[in-house]
Amino acid sequence: MRFRLLRWFTKTVIISINTVVGLLFLGGAYVSIFKPERFWPLSIVTLVLPVLILLLICFLVFWLLVRPRWSLLSIVFLALGWNAVSNILPMRLPKKFKMEKEEGVVRVMSWNVELFGIQKRKKYPDRKQEILDLINKYDPDIACLQEVVAGDDPESINYLKEINEQLKFRDFFYAYQLSNNFDKHHHFGTMIYSKYPIIKKQFVVNSPDNYNSTFQYADIVVGNDTVRVFNAHLQSLKFSQDNRNYLNTGKTRTTAVRESGRIIRRIRRGVLRRAVQAREIKDVMNHTPYPVIMCGDFNDVPASYAYEVIGKDMQNAFVEKGYGLSRTFSEISPTLRIDNIFADNNFRITQYVRIKKLLSDHYPIIADIKNKQP
Repeated sequence: MRFRLLRWFTKTVIISINTVVGLLFLGGAYVSIFKPERFWPLSIVTLVLPVLILLLICFLVFWLLVRPRWSLLSIVFLALGWNAVSNILPMRLPKKFKMEKEEGVVRVMSWNVELFGIQKRKKYPDRKQEILDLINKYDPDIACLQEVVAGDDPESINYLKEINEQLKFRDFFYAYQLSNNFDKHHHFGTMIYSKYPIIKKQFVVNSPDNYNSTFQYADIVVGNDTVRVFNAHLQSLKFSQDNRNYLNTGKTRTTAVRESGRIIRRIRRGVLRRAVQAREIKDVMNHTPYPVIMCGDFNDVPASYAYEVIGKDMQNAFVEKGYGLSRTFSEISPTLRIDNIFADNNFRITQYVRIKKLLSDHYPIIADIKNKQP
């Protein structure tokens, strides 16, 4: 009798935990249907969706071994949230990236270059040159860079003219605000480089007037077609070094409760600001007369509100051709894929790669994109 009672209790507890994990997974998978202004805590769940997927798979295997009919519980949850699963972990084997471009392909790069290494130049004096060399090696036709620090003064550490001469693009659009300059010698902004002619350049500044509230786009003539390329850097979480140390090691100079509270407040602020930014960017995208390519550092993960708003009716290059978790941010967690290349349905993604070379706190990503029309 006691053994039967223990079995019943154990099964009930495991089923309950399985159900809670599944419900949390679905909440994170469908976070975009909830207004973040009211339901922002759900956005925290999106950060741990890969963990929840793994737990559901573990429950699935456990039930298959112990009581197969209960495996349906995890199967149903995963099926209902399959769009999130495919966005986070595409079921695809690794495929080697071909350096040689296919005919008719436009190679697009997106990379947060972390100021071209200007803050770490004493420790890594060759960092800027290594970044430029990597860009040249992969030979993108269009490169969208974030956190660009460069100056017009020949005495600048990151002299813009010198950088442009090394990269050898035909045209560029450096978007920045003087009020947000890095210092008196350097601007701080985003950059679109192109080997095709740029016929229109637009820098959009929204309220509140700060770096993350801005984005840029350029109309680029590729053959007989014109493409509008967007480049954005959405609101970062701005974690302090103490925040990062606590997330990485669990150690803190204050109490765990206080440090956790600080982190949650930063997450809330980031979620709310990115929601506004994403809606403003999508509104401009929706009124664009040309096919669209969207690049950027979203500072948010797949299935998040900002990701889903901007990516609606678009193809994500990683989802189409990537594999694994493919993190793009090198710190805090191995699950943070926060950099994206989207293309609308006028295009076909032929290949994608995340370049696992740590020259910034972000890994560069590249997609080969081809117009579906001959």
